[in-house]
Parts: sequence; structure tokens; C-alpha cells
Amino acid sequence: MKKETLWVAGMPFALMSLGLPRVAMSEPVRTLTPVVVTAPAADEPLVVRTDPKAPRQPIPAHDGADFLKSIPGFSVIRKGGTDGDPVLRGFSGSRLGILLDGQEIYGGCGGRMDPPTAYVYPESYDRVTVLKGPQSVRYGAGQSAGVVLFERDTRRMESFGWKANGSLTAGSFGRNDQMADVQVGGPQGYVRAGGTRAQADDYKDGDGNRVHSEYLRWSSHAAVGLTPDDKTRIELSAALSDGRAAYADRSMDGVKFRRENVSLMFERKRMGGFVDEVEGRVYQNYVDHVMDNYTLRKPDKMYMASNPDRRTTGGRLSATLRPAEAWKVVIGGDTRQDVHRSRGGKGMTETAATDGYLDAARVEDMRFRQYGLFSESTWYLTDADRVIGGARADWHEARDQRPSGASATAGTRDDRILPSGFLRYERDYGGNSTWYVGLGHAERFPDYWERMKGGSDGGNSAFLSTRPEKTTQLDLGTNWRSGPFGLSASAFYGQVDDYILINWDRNMTRNVDATVMGGELEGSWQFDPAWQAVSSLAYVFGRNRTDGKPLAQQPPLEARLGLNYAQGPYSAGVLWRVVAPQNRYDEGSGGIVANGKDLGPTGGFGVLSFNAGWRPHKSVLLTAGVDNVLNKTYAEHLSKSGADIPGNASFVNVRINEPGRVFWLKAQIALE
Repeated sequence: MKKETLWVAGMPFALMSLGLPRVAMSEPVRTLTPVVVTAPAADEPLVVRTDPKAPRQPIPAHDGADFLKSIPGFSVIRKGGTDGDPVLRGFSGSRLGILLDGQEIYGGCGGRMDPPTAYVYPESYDRVTVLKGPQSVRYGAGQSAGVVLFERDTRRMESFGWKANGSLTAGSFGRNDQMADVQVGGPQGYVRAGGTRAQADDYKDGDGNRVHSEYLRWSSHAAVGLTPDDKTRIELSAALSDGRAAYADRSMDGVKFRRENVSLMFERKRMGGFVDEVEGRVYQNYVDHVMDNYTLRKPDKMYMASNPDRRTTGGRLSATLRPAEAWKVVIGGDTRQDVHRSRGGKGMTETAATDGYLDAARVEDMRFRQYGLFSESTWYLTDADRVIGGARADWHEARDQRPSGASATAGTRDDRILPSGFLRYERDYGGNSTWYVGLGHAERFPDYWERMKGGSDGGNSAFLSTRPEKTTQLDLGTNWRSGPFGLSASAFYGQVDDYILINWDRNMTRNVDATVMGGELEGSWQFDPAWQAVSSLAYVFGRNRTDGKPLAQQPPLEARLGLNYAQGPYSAGVLWRVVAPQNRYDEGSGGIVANGKDLGPTGGFGVLSFNAGWRPHKSVLLTAGVDNVLNKTYAEHLSKSGADIPGNASFVNVRINEPGRVFWLKAQIALE
């Protein structure tokens, strides 16, 4: 399968008018390729790397969860047009680590209106890496499902100049996105800045029913970096974003998603001695979120608003050591502190509700602290054999800061020391193929959303009664390449002790024991220089051993079949996504998304989509597509049920339908 190598384009008109030379980079200039990505494949054991700037089908993503759902093994807990919660191999929430340029961010909404991926416009990043399973310890604590890294890659310039990239996207239901990114500098340093804007109206399902789903998002980022030599980089960066989003699944909408970020990082690489690399980062993320029932809809009676916020401060320091030529060790530590607060207002008028929360004092309800130490080693036994292993220990503390009347555990503290680790063997064969087997263990501290519910002991707080979740998982598979053929097969089997399950019908968090298994199968066949067939299959099976039931919120079997054509400046493709019925469910149970619970069985469906691309110049790319060509009416198994919103289709006690036929067009330009 071809690797994605793509720069997309920008609006460098101000730079062009200054007459600055284009920059000479320390790597070959990459040109735009017209191939539309439909299912990124693993390129090494349990790792998927993909270019978020590449055009995709379905319609190019506007947030992180929307982007991840194109990767085999991922699903999304849907609630309308935006801000779904990503699910990897049936695991969601804090089981899946989401890092933005190495930084952890947690949403403020108690109902998960704003998961971490809600603050991501994928195309503003240069690279997305997915690490599946508990098979690394370098990127945080308790990540039993895996880790997703959204990263910007700013390289040293060889001479003074500039580069820019950006894009425009337009589509059905008022979809319009803009993205621009510009870098100016020279060998000693650089300035990089960019911005995004994404908007859409309410969409309609295949039957023409309107779904309450409009959104508007914007983001900006800027960085100043020093690069005194090829090995060193120091960067101070900042980001600011905001927006609004209508939700079909609940009685309120999100009318403010403000994120403020500042970060300072240092790295020195390729030093060549015992200490080969050193890198560190400190950061702060502040999220200020407002939800109400009157800005984007008409309230029934009472006007209500809620304004939670969350401040996360953290840091990470690591060093890569080379004790011997065949031995590499990464050692380091990380820390994170976050504080969650809230305030609200209500009244018989919009003004009363708005003034009510603005005039109210913010009340802290919970705070967390974590310190971790880790070590991860790679032993190269031979040219074809290697062993990778790691271990970490995390010191966790949580404090229940709620008033005594609101929580039976008010003023209490939960302290734990939790270990994690893994060991994996990899062997290359056949020239460019690899097989592997690994065993991993991850222990996860209960998060904010799980602790805020009622406890299994019958009390009104699960803060102390919820035990840490412990996952032990076996991963095995192969990445095989032979001539025009490519195959990636991965399977996993896990035992989860004290799996944290929420029963939404009883507003209760409890621990159960569970078994999970499944895998992904991906294949490609370049049967002609211009033609390639691709396919993928993903399956998850989960069982709640304590109750003798299926594990809740597990996606059904899903297959993707694609046929792609690429010749010269032209490309075309077809994608058929097929999803099987899901008859395994635990009605009323689920995860941390508000009322994100199993509703019953779902039928299968198939969605057909087409795309085409044209590259009139190496720096310009035009792509277009039609998603859901047959205008099928369908809902995802993990979609939530809806609220009764005047002027929109009612999805009360049934899953929210997905968009009908969607046309889209994307223009990109890359200059460097």
C-alpha cells in the first residue's frame, strides 16, 4: 500500500507580496497526490500513521473523532453533526489517550459534549499516529485501548524563506471549511501561525428529516521556535479556539467551547553518544464551556445555562539512551494536574439565565493529580529480531471538592499507585514483512465522569466505591508485503478486571469483570499500475463476565471495500462500507458519554460513496466526492437516542439517523 505523502495548501498572498524566497527544507519537497484516503493501514506492528492533510472519504473531517473513524478499528459514539466520542476496539473515554502536540486535554462538560477530539481540526496537524493496545508506556497513564497522537512537525529551514499551505472545503447542508498555515524563518529560527474555520447547517437524513446538528468552530495557533543547529529546537507555542454546536441527543446545546493553550518545549536529537536524545515540555490547557437551551433552540419553559471549566497543567521529560549499539532505552517522567469547576443559571428569560451564571461564583467539584515514571527499551537481537518492553508506575490522587449536600464523599481523597507494562517480540521475514506477539497490562484510575455518578453501594457518589480498572491483553499479528499484495492482520484477547461500567437507567457506576477480543484485517492489491483494490475488516466481542451479559457499547462487525484509480494528475475511487447487525447489547448500560447506553439491537446497512481528484499542478489539488450515493436512511449502533426538538425530527428512544446524500468539493494548494 502506498504511504500518504501530502502537503496541502495555503493562502500565502501576504508573503508573496513581500517577495520572500521559498524555503529550502532539510527534506525533499513533497507534492500533492490526488489519492483520496478511505482506510489508512498499519505500517508497522500496532501502529497506524496517516497524513491528516490528505483528502478523505467520507467528507474530510472537521474534528478529531470524525477523522479517526476512517481508521479500521475505530468507531464513534454519535450524537448528531459533531463532537462524537471516539471508540477504539470497543474502548472509549479515558481508556483512549488523546495527545495534542504531546499535551493532554480534558473536556469541561459533565455530559461529554466536548471530548478531547472536539478541540482538534485534523488538517491543522502534520501527522496523526495511532498506537493500538497497551503496548507502550511513554505517553501517559492507564491507556488500555491505545493512544492517538496529533502532532505538528516543524523542521529546521536551511535558508531564509517561507512555506504555506491551506484548503477550502464545501459540501451539502451548508458545509464550508477553511484552513491556512504559514511558516517564515531561517536556519536560526522560525515563526509559524495558522487558523481554521468549520461550519455546517442542520443536516437531513435519507428520508429528508431535519436533524438538529449545526455547528461553527474556529481555531488558531502560533509558535516561535529557535533552531541553533540541526539537532536542537526550542519552541514557545499558543492556541486559541471557540465555537458552538447543536445536539440532537439532549436538551441543551454547546454555545461556547473556548480553549486557551500555552506550551514550551525543548528537544535535542541525534547527539550520537550514550544520551542520544533529550526532550521536555510544559503546558497549560484551559477549557471554558457553556451549554444552554435557548441560544440554538427554543426552550419549553425554563431558560437554563451551565458553565463548567477545566484547567489542566502538565509536563513531560524524557531521554533516549544508547547503552549499546543493539539496545535503546527511553526513560522519563510525566505529571498532570487538573481542576474542574462549574456554575449555572436559570430563569424565565434568556437574560435571567445568562446573568445568573455570569454573576455566579465558580465552584470547584473535583481535582486530580498524577505523577508517572516510565522506561521503555528496544533490544535488537539480530537484524530481523527485536524485543520491545516497558514499565511505568503512576501516583494518582483525586479529591472530591463537592459540597457535603451534593456528595456523600465530599472532602474525601482517593490515592493510588498503579503499575503498567508490556513486552513484545517482533520478527521480520520475507524482506519487508513482520510478525509480532505482545502482552500488555494497564491500570486506569477512575476519571471525573465515572466518579460523579451514584455508587454501587447505593450512595449518591461513586467517588470512593469505584475501583481502578485493570486490563491484561495479548496482541498478535503480521504486516505482510509481497509484490503487488499487502496484508495487515491483528488480533487481541484481553481480560479486564474491575471494568468500570455505568448504568444510565440507575445513574450508577460499578465495577464488573469483562473479556474482550477481536481484531482488524486489512488488505491491498495493486493489480495494475493505475488500479488498486483495498479492503478492511474490524470486529470486537465483549462480554460482561460478572453479569453473564454482552459488554455494553460494542460496535458491530464492519467491512470496507474500495477500488482506487490513479494515473498522472487524475484519480477516482469507490468505497463501500458495510456494517453487520448488532444483536449483542446490555440495555441501559454504557460509558461516560451522557446517556451513552445500549438501546437494543440494530440492523445492518451498507453505504456507497464515490470520489475523484485532479492535480492541475504539483502544488494544487482538487478533489470531490459523493457520500451515501443511494441516500440511505441509517443509524450507527453506537449512536445515541435523541431529544424532542421543535422543528426537527424526533429521535426520542431511537438512534439518531446519519446524513443522507452528501456532495463535497475540496481545493488545496501547497507552496514551499
